[in-house]
Amino acid sequence: MADNSGVRTFFEKQGPSNPLVRRFIAGTSLRDGLLVVKEYSDHNISCSLDILGENVLLPEEAEKSTLGYLEAIRQISIFSPRTYLSVKLTALGMDISDQLARQNLRRLTDEARLRGGIFVRIDMEGSAYTARTHQIVAEEHRAYANVGGVVQSCLRRSDRDLESLIAENVSVRLVKGAYEESPDIAYPKKADIDVAFRRQMYQLLEKGFHPALATHDEAIINIAKKFVKQHNIDPENFEFEMLHGIRNDLQTALVKEGFAVRVYVPYGVAWYPYFSRRLAERPANVGSLLKNLFK
Repeated sequence: MADNSGVRTFFEKQGPSNPLVRRFIAGTSLRDGLLVVKEYSDHNISCSLDILGENVLLPEEAEKSTLGYLEAIRQISIFSPRTYLSVKLTALGMDISDQLARQNLRRLTDEARLRGGIFVRIDMEGSAYTARTHQIVAEEHRAYANVGGVVQSCLRRSDRDLESLIAENVSVRLVKGAYEESPDIAYPKKADIDVAFRRQMYQLLEKGFHPALATHDEAIINIAKKFVKQHNIDPENFEFEMLHGIRNDLQTALVKEGFAVRVYVPYGVAWYPYFSRRLAERPANVGSLLKNLFK
């Protein structure tokens, strides 16, 4: 789907006005994103704003992305201080140089500190960026405590990475991982990824600092609920995180049960790669999406 020019032309011609696109993409502007955040807030659901676009190759493109993030931080601080910002280092220039990405990230965290301590979550991208991203997360967290990272349970290295981040008291969003990876560095079978996710989830719930369990897998969510009850873990010490447009029913049910829920809300003009990736990057995601689409 991602590679089919006809499919891409069809959706891009309609844009976010297409109902299917609109279900997963808040819109093209920051205002669109904040309006969706307001809708979730009215139902006691928090959000994480994501500006779509990554892998910039020119300094001026990295600057444009940085300015967009800075404006998002300013608007969040005014209209929705409970909202987090999700940041991709490749949008800040990591493909140009790690130093440029670090410099632009520091501009964001300085602004976040100035605006009352807005939390900044550094997203994880493909495995080519994993080690460098974890290093930058740890470095920036030492300078600004309200910086968090992401661990992909599909990667074989993630147990070690998780231990390191927990030792640094870094808030971790645990995800299964949406990128197609080589079997020598990632578990090829969904069952093995699920086992790793559960193992790392238990570790975060017991030892982590306000982790986010990012999954739509209801079986795993039920396991997490049982685990926190058995171990007397306060539901306020962690949160479930889901994607905008998937399992709204489950989000609402969890809130009614007293659990904290955060929804990842993407917006921006570069929306098509994100939209197609929900189906294309891992075959397992296609089945999950189709299964849960109209629930």
